[in-house]
Amino acid sequence: MQKKENITGIILAGGKSSRMGSDKSLLTYNKVSFIQHVLNAMKPLVEDIIIVSNSNTHDKFGYKRVEDIIKDSGPLAGIHSGLSQSPTDYNLVLSCDIPLIKTEILEVLVHSDYTNYDVVQIQSGEKTMPLIALYHKRCSVKCKALLDEGERRLRVAVKQLNTKSIIINSQWEDFVKNINTIDDLKEIEYAVKH
Repeated sequence: MQKKENITGIILAGGKSSRMGSDKSLLTYNKVSFIQHVLNAMKPLVEDIIIVSNSNTHDKFGYKRVEDIIKDSGPLAGIHSGLSQSPTDYNLVLSCDIPLIKTEILEVLVHSDYTNYDVVQIQSGEKTMPLIALYHKRCSVKCKALLDEGERRLRVAVKQLNTKSIIINSQWEDFVKNINTIDDLKEIEYAVKH
Protein backbone atom coordinates (compact mmCIF):
# COMPACT_ATOMS: atom_id res chain seq x y z
CA MET A 1 0.00 0.00 0.00
CA GLN A 2 1.24 3.48 -0.85
CA LYS A 3 1.25 6.23 1.73
CA LYS A 4 -1.50 8.82 1.45
CA GLU A 5 0.98 11.41 0.13
CA ASN A 6 1.52 9.18 -2.90
CA ILE A 7 -2.14 9.24 -3.95
CA THR A 8 -3.98 12.14 -5.59
CA GLY A 9 -7.77 12.35 -5.55
CA ILE A 10 -9.47 13.22 -8.84
CA ILE A 11 -13.16 14.12 -8.94
CA LEU A 12 -14.91 14.24 -12.30
CA ALA A 13 -17.42 17.09 -12.14
CA GLY A 14 -17.61 18.09 -15.79
CA GLY A 15 -20.58 16.03 -16.96
CA LYS A 16 -23.53 17.52 -18.80
CA SER A 17 -26.05 16.07 -16.27
CA SER A 18 -28.60 15.98 -19.08
CA ARG A 19 -30.86 13.44 -17.34
CA MET A 20 -30.91 15.48 -14.12
CA GLY A 21 -31.42 18.84 -15.82
CA SER A 22 -28.88 20.69 -13.66
CA ASP A 23 -25.29 20.31 -12.46
CA LYS A 24 -25.37 17.08 -10.45
CA SER A 25 -22.28 17.94 -8.45
CA LEU A 26 -24.09 20.90 -6.84
CA LEU A 27 -27.30 19.04 -5.97
CA THR A 28 -27.68 18.45 -2.26
CA TYR A 29 -28.21 15.37 -0.13
CA ASN A 30 -28.82 16.09 3.57
CA LYS A 31 -28.16 19.79 2.81
CA VAL A 32 -24.62 19.09 1.56
CA SER A 33 -23.66 19.17 -2.12
CA PHE A 34 -22.94 15.87 -3.86
CA ILE A 35 -19.38 16.94 -4.62
CA GLN A 36 -18.76 17.89 -0.98
CA HIS A 37 -19.89 14.42 0.12
CA VAL A 38 -17.38 12.91 -2.33
CA LEU A 39 -14.63 15.28 -1.15
CA ASN A 40 -15.32 14.36 2.49
CA ALA A 41 -15.07 10.63 1.77
CA MET A 42 -11.90 11.02 -0.29
CA LYS A 43 -9.95 13.52 1.85
CA PRO A 44 -8.63 11.15 4.56
CA LEU A 45 -7.00 8.92 1.93
CA VAL A 46 -5.25 11.38 -0.39
CA GLU A 47 -2.68 14.16 -0.23
CA ASP A 48 -3.99 16.41 -3.02
CA ILE A 49 -7.32 16.71 -4.82
CA ILE A 50 -7.99 17.78 -8.40
CA ILE A 51 -11.49 18.63 -9.64
CA VAL A 52 -11.94 18.12 -13.38
CA SER A 53 -14.51 20.69 -14.47
CA ASN A 54 -14.95 23.33 -17.15
CA SER A 55 -17.00 25.47 -14.74
CA ASN A 56 -15.45 27.99 -12.36
CA THR A 57 -18.34 27.36 -9.93
CA HIS A 58 -16.20 24.49 -8.62
CA ASP A 59 -13.39 26.89 -7.64
CA LYS A 60 -15.26 27.65 -4.39
CA PHE A 61 -14.33 24.23 -3.01
CA GLY A 62 -10.72 25.36 -2.74
CA TYR A 63 -8.98 22.66 -4.77
CA LYS A 64 -7.05 22.74 -8.01
CA ARG A 65 -9.48 22.69 -10.94
CA VAL A 66 -8.44 21.51 -14.38
CA GLU A 67 -10.48 21.73 -17.54
CA ASP A 68 -10.95 18.96 -20.06
CA ILE A 69 -8.08 18.86 -22.54
CA ILE A 70 -10.43 17.23 -25.05
CA LYS A 71 -13.86 18.84 -24.71
CA ASP A 72 -17.26 17.12 -24.68
CA SER A 73 -15.84 13.60 -24.65
CA GLY A 74 -17.18 12.21 -21.38
CA PRO A 75 -15.46 10.62 -18.38
CA LEU A 76 -12.69 9.08 -20.49
CA ALA A 77 -11.55 12.62 -21.36
CA GLY A 78 -12.02 13.70 -17.75
CA ILE A 79 -9.74 10.93 -16.50
CA HIS A 80 -7.18 11.79 -19.18
CA SER A 81 -7.21 15.45 -18.08
CA GLY A 82 -6.99 14.64 -14.37
CA LEU A 83 -4.19 12.09 -14.75
CA SER A 84 -2.26 14.46 -17.03
CA GLN A 85 -2.22 17.07 -14.24
CA SER A 86 -1.67 14.69 -11.32
CA PRO A 87 1.67 14.87 -9.48
CA THR A 88 1.46 11.21 -8.35
CA ASP A 89 1.53 7.80 -10.02
CA TYR A 90 -1.57 6.57 -8.17
CA ASN A 91 -4.88 8.38 -8.31
CA LEU A 92 -8.23 7.78 -6.67
CA VAL A 93 -10.79 8.70 -9.34
CA LEU A 94 -14.44 9.29 -8.41
CA SER A 95 -17.45 10.70 -10.18
CA CYS A 96 -19.27 13.58 -8.47
CA ASP A 97 -22.65 11.82 -8.43
CA ILE A 98 -22.13 9.28 -5.62
CA PRO A 99 -23.20 11.30 -2.56
CA LEU A 100 -23.45 8.28 -0.26
CA ILE A 101 -19.86 7.12 -0.81
CA LYS A 102 -17.97 6.40 2.41
CA THR A 103 -14.28 6.53 3.26
CA GLU A 104 -14.41 2.90 4.46
CA ILE A 105 -15.50 1.77 0.98
CA LEU A 106 -12.65 3.70 -0.64
CA GLU A 107 -10.23 2.15 1.87
CA VAL A 108 -10.90 -1.20 0.18
CA LEU A 109 -9.18 0.26 -2.89
CA VAL A 110 -6.25 1.99 -1.20
CA HIS A 111 -5.55 -0.99 1.07
CA SER A 112 -5.54 -3.43 -1.85
CA ASP A 113 -2.47 -4.64 -3.73
CA TYR A 114 -2.88 -2.18 -6.58
CA THR A 115 0.73 -1.58 -7.57
CA ASN A 116 0.68 -4.42 -10.13
CA TYR A 117 -2.33 -2.99 -12.00
CA ASP A 118 -3.24 -0.03 -14.18
CA VAL A 119 -6.75 0.16 -12.69
CA VAL A 120 -8.33 -1.26 -9.54
CA GLN A 121 -12.10 -0.69 -9.52
CA ILE A 122 -14.99 -1.44 -7.19
CA GLN A 123 -17.49 -4.11 -8.21
CA SER A 124 -20.97 -4.16 -6.70
CA GLY A 125 -22.82 -7.35 -7.53
CA GLU A 126 -22.31 -7.86 -11.27
CA LYS A 127 -21.59 -4.18 -11.96
CA THR A 128 -18.04 -2.88 -12.22
CA MET A 129 -17.48 0.77 -11.35
CA PRO A 130 -14.63 2.41 -13.25
CA LEU A 131 -15.59 5.76 -11.66
CA ILE A 132 -14.84 4.44 -8.16
CA ALA A 133 -11.32 3.28 -8.87
CA LEU A 134 -7.58 3.75 -8.54
CA TYR A 135 -5.78 4.62 -11.78
CA HIS A 136 -2.06 4.69 -12.47
CA LYS A 137 -0.95 7.91 -14.14
CA ARG A 138 0.23 5.93 -17.19
CA CYS A 139 -3.45 5.20 -18.04
CA SER A 140 -3.58 8.73 -19.44
CA VAL A 141 -1.67 7.55 -22.53
CA LYS A 142 -4.27 4.84 -23.33
CA CYS A 143 -7.13 7.29 -22.69
CA LYS A 144 -5.60 9.79 -25.11
CA ALA A 145 -4.98 7.14 -27.79
CA LEU A 146 -8.60 5.98 -27.62
CA LEU A 147 -9.95 9.54 -27.66
CA ASP A 148 -7.81 10.26 -30.74
CA GLU A 149 -9.50 7.26 -32.40
CA GLY A 150 -12.94 8.70 -31.56
CA GLU A 151 -13.60 6.25 -28.72
CA ARG A 152 -15.39 7.80 -25.74
CA ARG A 153 -16.48 4.77 -23.72
CA LEU A 154 -14.57 4.43 -20.47
CA ARG A 155 -15.36 0.71 -20.23
CA VAL A 156 -13.52 0.13 -23.54
CA ALA A 157 -10.41 1.72 -22.02
CA VAL A 158 -10.67 -0.26 -18.79
CA LYS A 159 -10.93 -3.53 -20.75
CA GLN A 160 -7.70 -2.69 -22.59
CA LEU A 161 -5.81 -1.87 -19.39
CA ASN A 162 -4.50 -4.28 -16.73
CA THR A 163 -7.56 -4.06 -14.48
CA LYS A 164 -8.55 -5.71 -11.22
CA SER A 165 -12.07 -5.57 -9.75
CA ILE A 166 -12.73 -5.80 -6.02
CA ILE A 167 -16.19 -7.03 -5.06
CA ILE A 168 -17.54 -5.05 -2.14
CA ASN A 169 -19.78 -6.26 0.65
CA SER A 170 -23.44 -6.30 -0.41
CA GLN A 171 -24.34 -4.02 2.53
CA TRP A 172 -22.54 -1.20 0.68
CA GLU A 173 -24.44 -1.51 -2.61
CA ASP A 174 -26.65 1.53 -2.01
CA PHE A 175 -23.64 3.65 -1.03
CA VAL A 176 -21.91 3.29 -4.42
CA LYS A 177 -24.94 4.05 -6.59
CA ASN A 178 -24.63 7.04 -8.87
CA ILE A 179 -27.50 9.48 -9.10
CA ASN A 180 -28.66 10.39 -12.61
CA THR A 181 -32.27 11.41 -12.04
CA ILE A 182 -34.48 12.87 -9.32
CA ASP A 183 -36.06 9.40 -9.02
CA ASP A 184 -32.62 7.88 -8.36
CA LEU A 185 -32.13 10.39 -5.56
CA LYS A 186 -35.50 9.59 -3.99
CA GLU A 187 -34.79 5.87 -4.29
CA ILE A 188 -31.48 5.98 -2.44
CA GLU A 189 -32.85 8.31 0.22
CA TYR A 190 -35.59 5.77 0.84
CA ALA A 191 -33.19 2.78 0.79
CA VAL A 192 -30.79 4.32 3.28
CA LYS A 193 -33.55 5.33 5.70
CA HIS A 194 -35.14 1.84 5.74
